Amino acid sequence: MALTLAQAVHSDIVIRKSRFIGCVQAVPDRAAALAVVAHLRAGHPGATHVCWALLAGGQSAANDDGEPAGTAGRPMLEVLRRQDLEGVLATVVRYFGGVKLGAGGLVRAYTDAVAQALLAASKVPLRKMLSLRCSAPYALEGLVRRELQLAGAVLGPVTHDSTVRFEFTASEAEVAALVARLNEAGQGALAWLE
Repeated sequence: MALTLAQAVHSDIVIRKSRFIGCVQAVPDRAAALAVVAHLRAGHPGATHVCWALLAGGQSAANDDGEPAGTAGRPMLEVLRRQDLEGVLATVVRYFGGVKLGAGGLVRAYTDAVAQALLAASKVPLRKMLSLRCSAPYALEGLVRRELQLAGAVLGPVTHDSTVRFEFTASEAEVAALVARLNEAGQGALAWLE
C-alpha cells in the first residue's frame, strides 16, 4: 500500500562547510511541486542549488539544478521510491561552503538530507477519495448526514431546494458500502446525481 506524509518535515545538515536543508512533504501533483520549488528559490536567494524529486500521480521527476548529472535529484527520488511513497516532494536547498564534495559525496549528501527528514516524518496510508452527489427528501437529511459522518466522508456544500442536495468525498474503499447503506435506508427515495 502506498504511503504519503502527514505533514512537511525538515532536516538541516552541514557537510564540509556546505549546508543542505532538506524537506519532504505531501503534494497532489507536479504543478503544486513546482510552486513549492519556486517558493524555495525565492526564499533562499543566496542558495547555490535547489534540487528536488517528485513522486505524484503515478509520475516521477527529478531535477539536479546545476549539480553534476545524477548526483542530486535521481538519488533523492530513489530514497522516496524505497519508502513506497506517493504524492511526495523532496527538496534540498544547498548553500555551497567552498569545498567540492565530488560525485559520491554529493550523492551521499543529498540522500542523507532526504533520509533524515523521512526519519522524522509521519507516514500515513494514501487514500484515494471520490466525489459524490446525491439528493434526498428533507425527512432523510439527518439520516444521510449521520451515515456520511460514520463513513468518515467529508461533507461539502449542502443545498436546500425541493430536495436536499449533498456533495461529499469519501474514501474509495468505503464508497460501495456507504452507497449501499444509503440506498437501503432511503428505500428508493435517494437519488444519485452525476
